[in-house]
Amino acid sequence: MKINYEKRIFGLDVMRAFAILLVVFSHAIWILPPTKSFITDLMSLAGVIGVEIFFVLSGFLIGRIIYKLFIKEDFSFRDVQYFWIRRWFRTLPNYYLVLIFNILLAFYLSTKLPDNIGSYFLFLQNFNSEMPSFFGESWSLPIEEFAYIIGPLLLYLVLFLKLNISKKRLFLIVTLFIITLFIVTKMLYNANDDIKSMIFWNVNLKAMTIYRIDAIYYGVLAAWVSFEKPTSWCKYRWLLLIIGGGIFVGMNVMITLKQIFIETHSFFWNVMYLPLNSIAIACALPLLSNIKSAPKVLLKPITYVSIISYSMYLLHYSVVLQLLKYKVSTDYLTMIGIVVYVAVYFVLTLVLSYLLYRFFERPMTNLRDSQFIKRRYDS
Repeated sequence: MKINYEKRIFGLDVMRAFAILLVVFSHAIWILPPTKSFITDLMSLAGVIGVEIFFVLSGFLIGRIIYKLFIKEDFSFRDVQYFWIRRWFRTLPNYYLVLIFNILLAFYLSTKLPDNIGSYFLFLQNFNSEMPSFFGESWSLPIEEFAYIIGPLLLYLVLFLKLNISKKRLFLIVTLFIITLFIVTKMLYNANDDIKSMIFWNVNLKAMTIYRIDAIYYGVLAAWVSFEKPTSWCKYRWLLLIIGGGIFVGMNVMITLKQIFIETHSFFWNVMYLPLNSIAIACALPLLSNIKSAPKVLLKPITYVSIISYSMYLLHYSVVLQLLKYKVSTDYLTMIGIVVYVAVYFVLTLVLSYLLYRFFERPMTNLRDSQFIKRRYDS
């Protein structure tokens, strides 16, 4: 796989690779005996944090793209279309291919498809209802897709108000409006939350689109800061990393020490916990976005994992791990057997993800970048 390292930012590749490895590691809990322990709790937390990192990083990257489009003097709806076309060529082909494979796999394994299977094709499977167990890792994709639509569309529409405000300031106002809106939806959820359990929270508020789009826009807000406050962005990068790390570690340690759980602290879990995690993660962006390269011994494997991370995310659980569990039961494995099983799971995930990237995902993005697509759009 030929990689142009000069066009990549190593620090952001580290962030992306770390996120996908956390998610893949967390789902290995399915291989372990069904017991509750510190290790299993840690693995569960790893999965949550991994996806939150993806959200913030995605917001930062698309925020920088949208910002540059928006502040142009000739910004128009064609720019919004251009952004959507590029994002959809990046995300939809892989998603639909793996979704169809999951449907075929369900027939092969004789498992029941959810009644709302059609909603998966419109990214509505968890819009305002509990995420079904089918293709469980897909819950984050609707949040991403609706975030791609809402921000650029609002930025375009707000121009019709003819406000005497600079575009740079308007970008900030719209971003803060979106963040505030989805904090309000979480507050409304909290006011009507009758079932207070972490299991219910995990498949409802945490994984429901109408409560989570702000997770992307903390990254978008960071993108605005990186453009508008570039000196501070670089000058305070280490301080912000320490602050973010302090928020994240301190909050999660206090949760354990003080037994701050949803049964007694529902407002914290429903309204504050996820945004605080997003803010803490965003505080790492100033440092990581300024790390352009690294020694080859680190550069190559981390960049490789980063590049295939989207394919890894779609394949690792509902395809690789589900087929492994179907073929080989883990109920009676020894500790050595479990270690081997986990190793096979990781290797298969890496290999199959590379093949999906190499022979499908990359050709799709190449088609997106081709002169043919550009000419169609410009015509």
